[in-house]
Amino acid sequence: MKDNTTLLLNTTLTTLVENKKYNTIKDILLTMNPVDIAEIFGEVPEQKLPILFRLLPQDQAAETFAEMDTEQQQTLIEGFSDHELKEVVNELCADDAADLVDDMPANVVKRILRQADPEMRRMINELLKYPEDTAGSIMTPEFVRLRPEMTVDQAIISIRRTGLEKETINDCFITDRGSRLMGTVSIRTLIVSRADAVIQDIMNEHAISVEVKEDQEVVARMFDKYNLMVLPVVDAEDHLVGIITVDDVLDVLKKETTEDMELMAAITPSDSDRPYIKTPVVELWKNRIPWLLLLMVSATVTGFIITRFEKALSVYVILTAYIPMLMDTGGNSGSQTSVTVIRALSLQELEFKDLFQAIWKEMRVALLCGATLAVVNFAKLMVIDRVGTVVAAVICCTLLVTVFVAKITGCVLPMVAKKLGFDPAVMASPFITTIVDALSLLIYFRFATVFLGI
Repeated sequence: MKDNTTLLLNTTLTTLVENKKYNTIKDILLTMNPVDIAEIFGEVPEQKLPILFRLLPQDQAAETFAEMDTEQQQTLIEGFSDHELKEVVNELCADDAADLVDDMPANVVKRILRQADPEMRRMINELLKYPEDTAGSIMTPEFVRLRPEMTVDQAIISIRRTGLEKETINDCFITDRGSRLMGTVSIRTLIVSRADAVIQDIMNEHAISVEVKEDQEVVARMFDKYNLMVLPVVDAEDHLVGIITVDDVLDVLKKETTEDMELMAAITPSDSDRPYIKTPVVELWKNRIPWLLLLMVSATVTGFIITRFEKALSVYVILTAYIPMLMDTGGNSGSQTSVTVIRALSLQELEFKDLFQAIWKEMRVALLCGATLAVVNFAKLMVIDRVGTVVAAVICCTLLVTVFVAKITGCVLPMVAKKLGFDPAVMASPFITTIVDALSLLIYFRFATVFLGI
């Protein structure tokens, strides 16, 4: 739900546009952050969007454009003149321009590249050559590069001359004549150092860096582990090719979290970054139906098991009433464990070599949970449901063993999936629930056979 301020601004801007009070609109927009402007523009009717966008100064327009969703960006590009497109594209940071090109249809991409300056076009093409989801794909080549023999005074002059074109000046990077990373120096260090101090003497020689083909999730963990704001990216020969800033990592975390949530809910992750309201129904259907079909087919296994024991159920009809409870409890138990294990795997708190240690832990948790549920359920069966002691024993023993099996399954499957190179989130709730449902029925009817002789 949008906050009241956003709704009020949206209404105000719409009224001002209708009354053609463009100077007033411009004054309002000048006081706003580009992120907030992009949010407001998301609520503006499509035909009014170009009018409002053209009121923004060049720098603010580029920053706002970078924050808008793909659909809005395409709408604006299609309405831009070549001159307007050229101004916006060349004001974007290189990584934002590369993301824009990556998301647009081929005909729009050609127009964007045609209007980009040669240097911007080179940087875009350079970034697009790196595989998706790697450090290279999220870095920017726009950073402050200093020479080790420079003095502090010379470095500050260099930053003043080129800093406005860079992603950040808070951290500067020192390279040799072969562009190999030698170290880093912060703007704070430069400011407090003597003007004649040599960069090589004050730089941090032990800079943390990442290889250009490293997975973006590893990059995000490095930011968290070392409390970084910026991370240099190097190639196989240690040449500095770009930097990754914390805002890029936040985008990665958002994307990876969304993808894991979708996988855990049995939804094929979407490549689109469109918000839910603007996502076409057909796209949602395509993302959901494959897993629903698979789970539907796999669920027929439970139907087959029930059919096989149909005669036994006809003798003890009371057993049928507790099938949903046993299956749900087993599925919930497995889901609890799988989510815990998947989180530990994603945070690298758990590795495959810890499998047996994790199983031993979950065995003890399962026995405690299963025993607690069995005791409480036995009291309910005897006092409230008033079933026979033997039937209650069948149900409670099944409950204990089902919880035990479900938790072990929820522990092992994600770890095995990770070892085989699959995303462990695939093994979350729906998949494990289907497996545990079948196992719980087999356990139930085995106890019924032993205790009741059916």
